[in-house]
Amino acid sequence: MANTIKVTAADRTLYHVAAAHLGDATQWWRIAQLNGLSSPDLSAFTTPVPLIIPAVDSSLASGVPGVTA
Repeated sequence: MANTIKVTAADRTLYHVAAAHLGDATQWWRIAQLNGLSSPDLSAFTTPVPLIIPAVDSSLASGVPGVTA
């Protein structure tokens, strides 16, 4: 189930948000996709902005899909 939170520049990046809410900073792209964002940078958010946070999906390996080490 997806949650909605409010973020500002103080939250720094979607990496930080993903680490706190999904337990994996590399899944920032999931938050970006749900919210129509292309960058993990939150420095432009001077007022609180609502973001939809996807449910934790333990079946996903960490990282960006389609990219292997």
